Amino acid sequence: MLKVFTAAGAGMLLVLTFTPARALDNGLARTPPMGWNSWNSFHCDVSAKLVEATADAMVASGMRAAGYVYVNIDDCWLLKTRSRHGDLVPDPRKFPHGIEAVAAYVHRKGLKLGIYESAGATTCAGYPGSIGHEKQDAAQFARWGVDYLKYDNCGDYKGETYLQRYTAMRDALAQSGRPIVYSLCEWGNKQPWTWAQPIGNLWRTTQDITPRWRTDQPENSYPQGILDILDQQAKLSTTSHPGAWNDPDMLEVGNGYLTDDESEAHFSLWALLNAPLIAGNDLRDMPQGVRDILTNRDVIAVDQDWGGRQGYRVSEDGNTQVWAKPMSDGSVAVILLNTRRGPVNIVTTAKAIGSRAAASYRVRDLWKHTDSVSDGRIEATVGTHAVAMFRVWPGSKSGTR
Repeated sequence: MLKVFTAAGAGMLLVLTFTPARALDNGLARTPPMGWNSWNSFHCDVSAKLVEATADAMVASGMRAAGYVYVNIDDCWLLKTRSRHGDLVPDPRKFPHGIEAVAAYVHRKGLKLGIYESAGATTCAGYPGSIGHEKQDAAQFARWGVDYLKYDNCGDYKGETYLQRYTAMRDALAQSGRPIVYSLCEWGNKQPWTWAQPIGNLWRTTQDITPRWRTDQPENSYPQGILDILDQQAKLSTTSHPGAWNDPDMLEVGNGYLTDDESEAHFSLWALLNAPLIAGNDLRDMPQGVRDILTNRDVIAVDQDWGGRQGYRVSEDGNTQVWAKPMSDGSVAVILLNTRRGPVNIVTTAKAIGSRAAASYRVRDLWKHTDSVSDGRIEATVGTHAVAMFRVWPGSKSGTR
């Protein structure tokens, strides 16, 4: 819970300086993309029936109203061979009316369709990749009405560099005549945050995620738990920009071995990181608690606000951490994280999180949806593998900043 104190302790303004990243000039993903992807829950068991039912569920659950837009098909949607003309062929058993019909269905729901390919000779599941076929495949995606491309890193690279392979598809998408969000998925192998800003709208920063709190594997190992991935994001807070985002992989909220508190912490941290919020659970059969996490508009607002910098780690003390993100309206979002067993008391201050100095502060608890006033001290009792998340404004009233 939040504890309010009257002792002195109001903070001073912390000036954050960094060099903005140059973004891909396609006008897309000006805030981190939000949507759903089939892989985490369904792997190769993908079909038109699943995608269309998921689109229905995205609307009925309130996810579309909360900002989720993209319904993304991952690997295994196509046949193992191209057509005699070299085209990609949707598996007729899984997509009997093709991808274009699915795209039309999704569009009628007010949503957008995403698809998957790889920057190698094959996809990760062994289907035809796009290397050497970039223009042909991008044109085909555009004809079908695709709005988002996840571009993976499997198969024979045919002697081409990462930069060559991912740039080739960028250029092909630009020539396709359709605006398509471009998601690079090279698993952080070549530090894409140092070169991918003018190439893609988002780039994976890590190996694949798994629905576990922590695996304690090295950062280049597969797969990675929530905290494994979080640790790798701490150094990246100045490398994203509107239209160009660090991607710590899709959400595992509601999946696998995660508790409700772990799912809530996972969602909170990804929002503070300006991560794409791409759900990976089965939306057709979603418990109310999972729905409440995914549709928490106070937390989503943190993700969708570009305040000049993505969230960064303020401090780490044993099993507790403090993370903060400056917001465009002068407030600061803050997370108090307990990485181990709890409950544990965690304290920070307005000064520590970079808030402007003031006599008092309005503090909103983003999970309890309650407001209080503080002199600058922010404190909460945080359970096992859990977070408290707040938004802090200088001035004690809503209209005072």
